[in-house]
Amino acid sequence: MNIVVTDCESYVRLIVEGRVDTNTSPQLQQAILSAFQKSKDVVIDFLNVPYISSAGLRALLIGQKTATSKGGSMKVTNVSDVVMNILELSGFAKILKIE
Repeated sequence: MNIVVTDCESYVRLIVEGRVDTNTSPQLQQAILSAFQKSKDVVIDFLNVPYISSAGLRALLIGQKTATSKGGSMKVTNVSDVVMNILELSGFAKILKIE
């Protein structure tokens, strides 16, 4: 998995490429927490994410809780049908802001 971090004017964008699973989710979690140290608003682009495991969902949940505690926001964009299905089945589609 690869994560490209872009500092935009009012938010930080994380472009994630590759599978988010047990091996890579700590990297995603760290990137999300680091992004929230720079900005209270974070956008996570999942255009090139073919799969997310429960460990990856945990990283997103920690990000969402961090956003809430900072009075900010976290958005997940460009979610594939496969990943969206996982988010819906797990109930995360109701917790996360997905565009």
